[in-house]
Amino acid sequence: MAQTREKFATQVDGALLADLRGLAKQEGRQIQALVEEAITALIEQRRQGTVRPHVLGAYQKSHARYAPLYKKLAE
Repeated sequence: MAQTREKFATQVDGALLADLRGLAKQEGRQIQALVEEAITALIEQRRQGTVRPHVLGAYQKSHARYAPLYKKLAE
């Protein structure tokens, strides 16, 4: 299935844009591809820093049930 692409406009520091253009040229890629790669990496990085609620809930249940065992294992 083809992805829908949307245009958007933003502003960026001129020197940063010049570096981006240079990198795109050096790699033989479009600026659009580099921007999309950077946005994807940023989103993934931020998501990894967030604990999913069901994972935290499972941890808390486990800790409540097995806290004494965890304490002995840590010793």
